[in-house]
Amino acid sequence: MEAPLPALIELSAMAMCVTNPRLHDNPVVACNQAFTDLTGYTIEDIVGQNCRFLSRADPHPEIAEKIGQSVREKRGVLFEVVNYKKDGTPFRNAVMVAPMFDEHGAVSFFLGSQVEIPEPKIDTGMAERREAAQQRIAGLTPRQREILELMASGQLNKQIAYALDLSEKTVKMHRALLLQRLGVGTSADAVRLAVEAGL
Repeated sequence: MEAPLPALIELSAMAMCVTNPRLHDNPVVACNQAFTDLTGYTIEDIVGQNCRFLSRADPHPEIAEKIGQSVREKRGVLFEVVNYKKDGTPFRNAVMVAPMFDEHGAVSFFLGSQVEIPEPKIDTGMAERREAAQQRIAGLTPRQREILELMASGQLNKQIAYALDLSEKTVKMHRALLLQRLGVGTSADAVRLAVEAGL
Protein backbone atom coordinates (compact mmCIF):
# COMPACT_ATOMS: atom_id res chain seq x y z
CA MET A 1 0.00 0.00 0.00
CA GLU A 2 1.31 3.46 -0.87
CA ALA A 3 1.64 6.22 1.70
CA PRO A 4 -0.92 9.00 1.21
CA LEU A 5 0.51 12.18 -0.28
CA PRO A 6 0.16 14.25 2.91
CA ALA A 7 2.36 11.70 4.72
CA LEU A 8 4.95 11.86 1.93
CA ILE A 9 5.42 15.61 2.26
CA GLU A 10 5.63 15.73 6.05
CA LEU A 11 9.16 14.34 6.06
CA SER A 12 10.48 16.67 3.38
CA ALA A 13 12.74 19.57 4.32
CA MET A 14 11.46 21.34 1.19
CA ALA A 15 8.31 23.50 1.34
CA MET A 16 5.54 21.28 -0.05
CA CYS A 17 1.79 21.15 -0.32
CA VAL A 18 -0.90 18.93 -1.80
CA THR A 19 -3.96 20.35 -3.54
CA ASN A 20 -7.17 18.59 -4.57
CA PRO A 21 -8.48 19.53 -8.02
CA ARG A 22 -11.63 17.52 -7.37
CA LEU A 23 -12.73 20.15 -4.85
CA HIS A 24 -13.93 23.63 -5.81
CA ASP A 25 -11.00 25.95 -6.70
CA ASN A 26 -8.33 23.23 -6.17
CA PRO A 27 -7.62 24.04 -2.50
CA VAL A 28 -4.59 23.03 -0.46
CA VAL A 29 -5.51 19.94 1.59
CA ALA A 30 -2.12 19.46 3.29
CA CYS A 31 1.18 21.26 3.68
CA ASN A 32 4.33 20.65 5.67
CA GLN A 33 6.18 22.68 8.30
CA ALA A 34 8.73 23.89 5.72
CA PHE A 35 5.86 25.46 3.75
CA THR A 36 4.61 27.36 6.78
CA ASP A 37 8.16 28.39 7.68
CA LEU A 38 8.76 29.76 4.18
CA THR A 39 5.51 31.68 3.85
CA GLY A 40 4.86 32.72 7.45
CA TYR A 41 1.28 31.44 7.25
CA THR A 42 -0.07 28.82 9.63
CA ILE A 43 -1.50 25.53 8.43
CA GLU A 44 -4.95 26.87 9.34
CA ASP A 45 -4.34 29.91 7.09
CA ILE A 46 -3.24 27.70 4.17
CA VAL A 47 -5.50 24.62 4.11
CA GLY A 48 -8.65 25.34 2.11
CA GLN A 49 -7.04 28.13 0.05
CA ASN A 50 -5.96 27.97 -3.58
CA CYS A 51 -2.18 28.52 -3.78
CA ARG A 52 -2.71 31.72 -5.73
CA PHE A 53 -3.37 33.48 -2.41
CA LEU A 54 0.44 33.74 -2.17
CA SER A 55 0.53 35.94 -5.27
CA ARG A 56 -2.06 38.36 -3.87
CA ALA A 57 -3.54 40.42 -6.71
CA ASP A 58 -1.31 38.98 -9.46
CA PRO A 59 -3.40 36.37 -11.33
CA HIS A 60 -0.58 34.87 -13.49
CA PRO A 61 -2.77 33.40 -16.29
CA GLU A 62 0.36 32.03 -18.01
CA ILE A 63 1.00 29.83 -14.98
CA ALA A 64 -2.51 28.35 -15.17
CA GLU A 65 -1.79 27.48 -18.82
CA LYS A 66 1.54 25.84 -17.91
CA ILE A 67 -0.17 23.73 -15.26
CA GLY A 68 -2.95 22.78 -17.68
CA GLN A 69 -0.35 21.73 -20.26
CA SER A 70 1.49 19.66 -17.64
CA VAL A 71 -1.75 17.77 -16.90
CA ARG A 72 -2.37 17.13 -20.60
CA GLU A 73 1.21 15.90 -21.04
CA LYS A 74 1.23 14.01 -17.70
CA ARG A 75 4.38 15.66 -16.41
CA GLY A 76 5.42 18.18 -13.79
CA VAL A 77 6.17 21.82 -14.49
CA LEU A 78 8.67 24.23 -12.94
CA PHE A 79 8.29 28.01 -13.04
CA GLU A 80 9.32 31.10 -11.14
CA VAL A 81 6.99 33.71 -9.72
CA VAL A 82 7.01 36.50 -7.17
CA ASN A 83 4.90 35.54 -4.12
CA TYR A 84 4.27 37.28 -0.81
CA LYS A 85 4.81 36.09 2.73
CA LYS A 86 2.14 36.68 5.38
CA ASP A 87 3.92 39.86 6.53
CA GLY A 88 3.79 41.25 2.96
CA THR A 89 7.44 40.57 2.09
CA PRO A 90 7.78 39.63 -1.60
CA PHE A 91 9.99 36.68 -2.49
CA ARG A 92 11.08 35.08 -5.74
CA ASN A 93 9.75 31.56 -5.72
CA ALA A 94 10.73 28.52 -7.82
CA VAL A 95 7.51 26.48 -7.88
CA MET A 96 7.16 22.88 -8.99
CA VAL A 97 3.70 21.47 -9.64
CA ALA A 98 3.27 17.80 -10.53
CA PRO A 99 -0.10 16.17 -11.22
CA MET A 100 -0.67 12.84 -9.45
CA PHE A 101 -2.95 10.43 -11.25
CA ASP A 102 -5.24 7.71 -9.92
CA GLU A 103 -5.42 4.17 -11.30
CA HIS A 104 -7.91 5.35 -13.95
CA GLY A 105 -5.61 8.08 -15.27
CA ALA A 106 -7.55 11.01 -13.75
CA VAL A 107 -5.75 13.75 -11.81
CA SER A 108 -6.37 13.06 -8.12
CA PHE A 109 -3.95 15.56 -6.55
CA PHE A 110 -1.31 18.13 -7.36
CA LEU A 111 1.98 17.96 -5.52
CA GLY A 112 3.57 21.38 -5.19
CA SER A 113 6.88 22.53 -3.79
CA GLN A 114 8.45 25.93 -3.39
CA VAL A 115 12.01 27.20 -3.05
CA GLU A 116 12.85 30.81 -2.28
CA ILE A 117 15.39 32.12 -4.80
CA PRO A 118 17.91 34.69 -3.66
CA GLU A 119 19.45 35.21 -7.12
CA PRO A 120 18.50 38.45 -8.85
CA LYS A 121 18.65 36.77 -12.27
CA ILE A 122 15.88 34.26 -12.75
CA ASP A 123 17.29 32.50 -15.82
CA THR A 124 20.68 31.86 -14.22
CA GLY A 125 19.11 30.24 -11.16
CA MET A 126 16.88 27.97 -13.25
CA ALA A 127 19.77 26.87 -15.47
CA GLU A 128 22.00 26.10 -12.49
CA ARG A 129 19.29 24.06 -10.75
CA ARG A 130 18.53 22.14 -13.93
CA GLU A 131 22.19 21.24 -14.44
CA ALA A 132 22.65 20.19 -10.80
CA ALA A 133 19.50 18.02 -10.94
CA GLN A 134 20.61 16.41 -14.22
CA GLN A 135 24.00 15.55 -12.70
CA ARG A 136 22.38 13.86 -9.72
CA ILE A 137 20.00 11.88 -11.92
CA ALA A 138 22.88 10.79 -14.19
CA GLY A 139 24.06 8.60 -11.28
CA LEU A 140 20.94 6.41 -11.43
CA THR A 141 20.80 3.03 -13.11
CA PRO A 142 18.67 2.86 -16.28
CA ARG A 143 15.87 1.06 -14.37
CA GLN A 144 15.94 3.62 -11.53
CA ARG A 145 15.74 6.42 -14.08
CA GLU A 146 12.71 4.76 -15.74
CA ILE A 147 10.99 4.52 -12.37
CA LEU A 148 11.83 8.14 -11.53
CA GLU A 149 10.41 9.30 -14.87
CA LEU A 150 7.18 7.41 -14.19
CA MET A 151 7.03 8.81 -10.63
CA ALA A 152 7.44 12.31 -12.08
CA SER A 153 4.59 11.61 -14.48
CA GLY A 154 2.34 11.05 -11.45
CA GLN A 155 2.11 7.27 -11.53
CA LEU A 156 1.70 5.11 -8.44
CA ASN A 157 3.79 1.99 -7.66
CA LYS A 158 1.06 -0.28 -9.04
CA GLN A 159 0.93 1.67 -12.32
CA ILE A 160 4.74 1.72 -12.59
CA ALA A 161 4.88 -2.03 -11.98
CA TYR A 162 2.35 -2.61 -14.75
CA ALA A 163 4.11 -0.27 -17.20
CA LEU A 164 7.51 -1.91 -16.64
CA ASP A 165 6.23 -5.48 -16.21
CA LEU A 166 7.67 -5.70 -12.68
CA SER A 167 6.27 -6.65 -9.30
CA GLU A 168 5.26 -3.84 -6.94
CA LYS A 169 7.86 -5.16 -4.50
CA THR A 170 10.60 -4.71 -7.13
CA VAL A 171 9.38 -1.18 -7.89
CA LYS A 172 9.47 -0.31 -4.18
CA MET A 173 13.03 -1.68 -3.91
CA HIS A 174 14.22 0.40 -6.89
CA ARG A 175 12.36 3.43 -5.56
CA ALA A 176 14.11 3.17 -2.18
CA LEU A 177 17.49 2.79 -3.87
CA LEU A 178 16.96 5.74 -6.18
CA LEU A 179 15.98 7.96 -3.24
CA GLN A 180 19.20 6.95 -1.52
CA ARG A 181 21.28 7.52 -4.65
CA LEU A 182 19.72 10.94 -5.24
CA GLY A 183 20.31 11.88 -1.61
CA VAL A 184 16.67 12.78 -0.95
CA GLY A 185 14.41 11.67 1.86
CA THR A 186 11.04 11.38 0.14
CA SER A 187 9.43 10.50 -3.16
CA ALA A 188 8.07 14.05 -3.29
CA ASP A 189 11.66 15.39 -3.20
CA ALA A 190 12.64 12.98 -5.98
CA VAL A 191 9.73 14.19 -8.13
CA ARG A 192 10.84 17.80 -7.64
CA LEU A 193 14.38 16.86 -8.69
CA ALA A 194 13.06 15.09 -11.80
CA VAL A 195 11.00 18.11 -12.79
CA GLU A 196 13.97 20.43 -12.21
CA ALA A 197 16.04 18.17 -14.49
CA GLY A 198 13.42 18.41 -17.22
CA LEU A 199 12.28 14.78 -17.16
